[in-house]
Amino acid sequence: MAKAELKTKQKTVVEDRSSLKGTLASVFLLGAFIIVTWVTVYYLFVERF
Repeated sequence: MAKAELKTKQKTVVEDRSSLKGTLASVFLLGAFIIVTWVTVYYLFVERF
């Protein structure tokens, strides 16, 4: 059987217009939330005794 070959000479152009500022802000907010949660739980634990 003959194999069909696709010969396309199209170049894939990748536009780098994505901004990661929103991602950075989201990660910082999530990190701050996790830290505040851990500190609160630790404070509650210490206050029990």
